[in-house]
Amino acid sequence: MKLGLISGYSGRKMSIPIDAVRHAESLGYDSIWTAEAYGSDAVTPAAWILAQTTKIKAGTAIMQMPARSPAMAAMTAMSLAELSGGRFICGLGASGPQVVEGWHGVPYGKPVTRLKEYVQIMKQIIARQGPLTFEGQMYQLPYEGPGATGLGKPLKSILHCEEDIPIYAATITPNGVAAAAEVADGFFPVWMDPEQYHVFDEPIKKGFAAAGSDKDLTAFDIAPFITCIMGDDVEQCMMPIRGNMALYIGGMGARDKNFYNDYAKRLGFEEAAVKIQDLYLAGRKDEAMAAVPAELIDACHLVGPADRIKDRLQRWQDAGKKGHVSSMLIGSQQPEVLQLLAENVL
Repeated sequence: MKLGLISGYSGRKMSIPIDAVRHAESLGYDSIWTAEAYGSDAVTPAAWILAQTTKIKAGTAIMQMPARSPAMAAMTAMSLAELSGGRFICGLGASGPQVVEGWHGVPYGKPVTRLKEYVQIMKQIIARQGPLTFEGQMYQLPYEGPGATGLGKPLKSILHCEEDIPIYAATITPNGVAAAAEVADGFFPVWMDPEQYHVFDEPIKKGFAAAGSDKDLTAFDIAPFITCIMGDDVEQCMMPIRGNMALYIGGMGARDKNFYNDYAKRLGFEEAAVKIQDLYLAGRKDEAMAAVPAELIDACHLVGPADRIKDRLQRWQDAGKKGHVSSMLIGSQQPEVLQLLAENVL
C-alpha cells in the first residue's frame, strides 16, 4: 500500500503547503496531488513542488481534459517527467458540464470517449513510435474538419522522454471506470468504501478485457481520496466532511445529471442521496449536511481519536491485501495524522 497527500487547488490566494509536502516526503509518502477547478491550475503547483523536493512524486488530480489538447497534456507531462527524473504522474479528468462549457467555452461532449481517445493519443506521443495520426470521434489528427487549412501533417515529438509517465483517470461511473481500466494506469474515485469493491469490480474486469492483454490489478492503481481528521469528538471531526459530501452529492451537477449522487446510491445510500440533493438544491445547505449519514462518512474516511483511526485503518489494509486499494490519497492538514498513517501503513 502506498500513501499520497492531497494538496487540492487554491482559494482566493495561491498557497502551496511545501512544509507539509516535505514532511510527507520524509515520512515515505509516495506522492502529492494538485488540482484545478476555475482558479489556480494543477500543473504549475506540481512543477513548483517537484522543484523543491527530491523523492516524492507529484500528480495532477486532475488536469481538465477539455482545457488542453491531448498533445499539450503529453508535452506538459513529458517536460515535467524529464525535469524531475520521472517523478510526475499525469492525472486526467472530464471535469463537469458547468465548468467545461461555462469556463472553458467548449462542448462537454462524451467524457468516456474523450478519456479513451485522450489517453491513447498521449501514449502514442510519448512512445514516439512514429508520426502522430489518430482518427477518433472526439479527436482527428491531423485535423481536417471545418476551418482546416489542409496543411496539417503528422508529427513526432522532438523531445525524447525516457521516463515512465503513469496516467490516471478521475472517474466513478461504470463506463468511466471501465475506460480507465482499459487505457490508463490507475484511477482515483472521489471516495470509496474499501469493503464495497464490488461497485467497481465488473467495470474494471470489462476494461481489462477490452485492453486485450493480461492486464490485472497488479498493473492498475486504485487510489481513492480519503479525508483523515483526528480529534476526540468523532462528530466534530465529521463536520468538514459533511460539508464536502453534501456539496458533491447534492449540488455538483444538475438534478438529473449528478454522478456523485448516483455513486452514493450505488454505495447503498439511495434514500439519503435523494434527500441530500432535494435539500441542497432548495438552498437548505445546513440541512443537506446534516442528512449525510455518519455511516457513509465513516465508510469512506478516517475520523476520530488516534486509536479509532488505527482500528478503522484495518479495513483499508485488508482491501490492500486483496488488491482492491493500492494507494491511499490522504486529505489532511494535521502533521500527526500523516505520522500516524505512515507508522501504520508504510
